[in-house]
Amino acid sequence: MCYQIPALLLPGVTIVISPLISLMTDQVMALRQAGVSAGFLNSAQSEAHIRDTYRRAWAGEYKLLYVAPERLFAEGFSKLAQSLDIPLVAVDEAHCVSQWGQDFRPSYLQIRDFVAALPRRPVVAALTATATGEVRSDMTRLLGLRDPMELVTGFDRPNLYFEVLKPKKKLPALLTLVAQRRDKSGIVYCATRTGVEKVCEALRSAGVAATRYHAGLDEEERRQNQDEFRFDRAAVMVATNAFGMGIDKSNVGYVIHYNMPKSVEAYYQEAGRAGRDGEKAHCILLYGGGDVSTARFLIEHSHDNEVLEEAERRAAMARDYARLEAMTGYCKTTGCLRGYLLDYFGQPHPDRCGNCGGCTGEVTLTDMTRQAQMVLSCVKRVEDKLGYSLGAGAIAQTLRGSKGQRLRRLGLDSLSTYGLMAGQSQSEVEARIDYLLEKGYLLHDPAHGGLTLSPRAGNVLFHGERVEIPLKTAPPEGPSLPKAPAESRESDGLFNALRKLRTRLAQREKVPPFMVFSNATLTDMAAKRPRTMAELLTVSGVGEKKAGQYGAACLLTIEEYLNENE
Repeated sequence: MCYQIPALLLPGVTIVISPLISLMTDQVMALRQAGVSAGFLNSAQSEAHIRDTYRRAWAGEYKLLYVAPERLFAEGFSKLAQSLDIPLVAVDEAHCVSQWGQDFRPSYLQIRDFVAALPRRPVVAALTATATGEVRSDMTRLLGLRDPMELVTGFDRPNLYFEVLKPKKKLPALLTLVAQRRDKSGIVYCATRTGVEKVCEALRSAGVAATRYHAGLDEEERRQNQDEFRFDRAAVMVATNAFGMGIDKSNVGYVIHYNMPKSVEAYYQEAGRAGRDGEKAHCILLYGGGDVSTARFLIEHSHDNEVLEEAERRAAMARDYARLEAMTGYCKTTGCLRGYLLDYFGQPHPDRCGNCGGCTGEVTLTDMTRQAQMVLSCVKRVEDKLGYSLGAGAIAQTLRGSKGQRLRRLGLDSLSTYGLMAGQSQSEVEARIDYLLEKGYLLHDPAHGGLTLSPRAGNVLFHGERVEIPLKTAPPEGPSLPKAPAESRESDGLFNALRKLRTRLAQREKVPPFMVFSNATLTDMAAKRPRTMAELLTVSGVGEKKAGQYGAACLLTIEEYLNENE
């Protein structure tokens, strides 16, 4: 909508700057399926393929030409760009230009100079799905945009259901979630390559058609595994964030994060791979205390290969830790999850969305003032005794009267707050601590995990301020894992007949099924049941090109189904 349609209306060739090979490949393939002449240039192509692309571009055969930012000043492309009529340069995933964005790419800083060097300045469009106000400001400044029209269409994805789960054991919980969604395509994100290997093997052992993707695999295997997923031969992709922006598959029914990402931007970018066809989808994060430690470790080593001054390194680390703090807050909030995400990106929203784990189920307000006083007193006494602060786990252990050697060695068993909450589980005490953090009674050092009192804590300790915590009322059988969204369409015989046809057509064309028709298009087709080509053109997602390619087969399948069943 933002640059492909304008490219068709404008003269010459539109240049699209895109960060990932897989992303530009998917988009160009989809354009060609729709009858649009488009090409791309990237490092995975042979010299012969690149020369052929240059030849076609010189001949004016393309309306859109995709290129990675690293290639902008390559001799061949630079010469080509000087000779082309370029009315529009579209910068996709433009948040990559900002060091405040989670996917900073230094090569994006070259875009401004590339545009300035063109014989005639084109319109420059910068697009992204996840950018805070600070990142948007960087996009304008670093890309050299001139008096740009800034349009924020909104970050909300109403068809996505958000949930944070805190299972005692993640792997059995994951296997259950995937088994409940056996007929859907899904992505499971892990923080490390080791995690990817472990989870993928467990899914395969459970009979799930799963494949894997991480930077430790060679390029050919990554390509093959991605094709397995794109062509629906593998139902589940298990991946690190190396798979992040490189997927444009529309029929992903769920995204599960096996580990907490390092930032809200990264989470929303990855979770947003679900439900791109507009169908209902689940975004589930499996949270555990170890996720924070893993994220801190990754942050501490994320700048090892960068040439930075010490001040720059400290500033980068501070930004990373601030983002981690916000991400941890999402995992621990007792409020609306969608609201938390929209707050982060600065979008107004209702107090409750009704379509997330924080808004579903019965909730009661429970007085926890006495427990809050115990926690706050313990944090203060620990810091007074040791001269430094400890994390939530150690504070909870102290309050529960743990017999652990570390607590005894530090002398925490001598504190007056030792054992005050002995009747509660570790997770219950940590949940109270998380709530005090969320409400600002405690402060948290994201780099080291220590807890300290905020100025607000004195109101609870000395001035009678009450603290109430919203608690979900669990059903008699205990909490359960969220099941896949109920969809009567899945049992719709005509939909399934059309889906089988789509698979055959995709195999014939050697393209992923979602590039033939999306699930949303099949749903609309099954509902409208067109009997003529004119009626078929009223189906959402069916234009003249696709009607010409696939229309006769669709109409025949619909006619045969209706004759057999009505």
